[in-house]
Order: sequence, then C-alpha cells, then structure tokens
Amino acid sequence: MAHVSPTFTLGVEEEYLIVDAETLDLVAAPDALMDGCINHLGEKVSPEFLRCQVEVGTGVCVTVAEAREDLSHLRRTVKKVCNEFGLEPIAASTHPFAAWQKQKFTEKERYQELERDLAGVARRMLICGMHVHVGIDDDDLRVDLLNQFSYFVPHLLALSTSSPFWEGRQTGLHSYRLSVFDNLPRTGLPPVFSSFSEYNRSVQTIIDAEIVEDASKLWWDVRPSARFPTLESRICDVMPRISHTIALTALTQSIFRMLYELRRKNQRWRLYERFLIEENRWRAQRYGPTQGLIDFGIGQIVPFEEILDELIDLVTPHASELGCLAEVQSTRSILREGTSSQRQAEVYEKATENGADQDEALKEVVSSLVTEFSQGL
Repeated sequence: MAHVSPTFTLGVEEEYLIVDAETLDLVAAPDALMDGCINHLGEKVSPEFLRCQVEVGTGVCVTVAEAREDLSHLRRTVKKVCNEFGLEPIAASTHPFAAWQKQKFTEKERYQELERDLAGVARRMLICGMHVHVGIDDDDLRVDLLNQFSYFVPHLLALSTSSPFWEGRQTGLHSYRLSVFDNLPRTGLPPVFSSFSEYNRSVQTIIDAEIVEDASKLWWDVRPSARFPTLESRICDVMPRISHTIALTALTQSIFRMLYELRRKNQRWRLYERFLIEENRWRAQRYGPTQGLIDFGIGQIVPFEEILDELIDLVTPHASELGCLAEVQSTRSILREGTSSQRQAEVYEKATENGADQDEALKEVVSSLVTEFSQGL
C-alpha cells in the first residue's frame, strides 16, 4: 500500500469579546447581533459560553495565505455587524477591567450543562483563546504527533500572551487566562498515549461512566479533535493583531510537518518528563517571551530570542514546502513589537505617567485593543 502523507490543512478559531464603543466595558451581545453575524457568515460564527463573547472559525484551508484571507473576512464582518449596534469586538484573552460576576450566560443547552457540571469554576470563564487545527488523517499518527508536540506548547504560549489584566488589576502574569482555564478538569498538557486505541479506551472510560458525553469535553493544550481528523492546538491566547495570529498558525503547521518528517526517517522528538514541560509552560504564562525557557538539552535557561531562532531554523525547510516561510519568520516581529500583554502594560504605564487614574488608564488599554483588532485586515 502506497504511503499517503498528511494533508496538513488548516482551520483557525478565534474567540472575541464585545465591548461598548463608548464605555469600553463588556456588554451582552443582543440576539440581533448574533443573527446578523450568522446571516453574513453562516456556520463560521457562533455564540460562546458568555453572551459578551462570539466565536469564529475559518473553513478548511489548504494554505496559511488562504487561512489569513478567510480570517480577515471573519474579523471584518464581525466588526461591521458590531458597529451597527454601537459595539466593538476585541481579540484579547481577558478584558482589562470587566467583572466576571456581572456577565450573562448564553441560553444554550451545552453551556447550561457546563455551568451545572462545573459550578463556580465555569462562572469565572471570562476568557478567550485561539485554536489551530492541522489536518492529519491517520489516527495513530495523530496520537504520535500529539505526544511530541507538547514540547512546543510553551513556545507558542509565550508568543501569544494577551491577558495581563484581570478585573482591573495587573496580575503580574502575561497569560492570566491559563490561571482561570486550568481550574477546569481535563486541561493542561495532554497525557502520553502509546496508540490511538489507548487514547480511545481512556476517553471511553469516562464516557461510559457518564462523566462526559464525548471527547469535546477534553480541553487539553493540544488534542485530537472530536469532530475532525485534525490535531488542535489550543494553548494560545487570542491575539489582537491578525499578523501575529497568522504567524503562529504557520509555526504550528510547520512544527507538525517537521515532526512528521522525523517519523518518516525513523526519528522522533525526544519525549521529556511532563513536569519539565510544565515548568516551561509556567515560565511562558508568567513571563511571556521576556525571561527565556529551559533548554533541556543543556539544562539552562536560554533567552527566548535564541530559542525562537533555533525553532525557526528547524522548521524552515518544512515551512518552505508548505508555502509559509515568510509567516514563520515573521514570528520574530512579535519579539520586536512585543506580545499583546507587553503592549497592554506599556499603554497602561504611559497613561498613568501622563496623569490618568486607574480607570482611565484601563480604558486606554481597551481602546488600543479596539484599534488593533482591525490592523492588517
């Protein structure tokens, strides 16, 4: 039987927050807003857990360029519909000053079940993320690459961080989103499975026990999709600038292709102990790209710029084959421009230095997020 390589097709999902154009506080999206989005975008848009959120997802894209075109259209359309109601979308993983206690839940059976099952943990879920699906048709190959991809979760998180504020306070973390999300069950790094059969048996155990109805209730940082023949990277904060989203989409796709090509050569990425990867995950959550990650090979913390250069070198031939080398190389611009978490902190500090009080400075941060949502569309 002839060998068939994966398609490495792409799908990108983003979650947005909806704010009042004047007060910049979160608002519950009116039903007519969601109806308007659906009229324009069909199944590519859907409500989220909270009524102040909306989720979009591209179609199946062959290339990163196609994904960018699709996602740009989704962002433009959501913004246009929001503006008709005096509202604005922002792409950040937390709102700088909104209170989760004041948010309203979407009247949808799935979300009502989540609230019942997860209780107080679910009620704090005022967070948004960005997910990248990569098409890998073979079941056992998906699980093999799942195991190896976990190593790169901290790298992607560090580059995507956009949630330094929570309820009007600087948290000291670049991704406070994970502090909220990790309180849910079945989150974090995925377990290591020897085969797709072992993965299926494990999932079926909790399905049979009637704890979950299907694998969509597994919220790991990377997981086999419950609906598609894809691996889904879920670690990233959602990013205000679409150029950064596309850069990390390209890097994700290229990492998967690199790992696949290693397998074809009877090689593989080394599987490190989970607690070591979790240490890098914490460093990315706490510091973003500012303090470096542990290079397990030499046992030292290495500046993130060096880590990223090495990763780009590793995936360059694969990004070239996929037609997304320029986008992968543009991840360096994230370090130059700063991640959203860095830029938000800078806006806040500049506003306070210019005499703004805390509330005014936080509004300046949200205003900057509104502006960045449309950049490059």
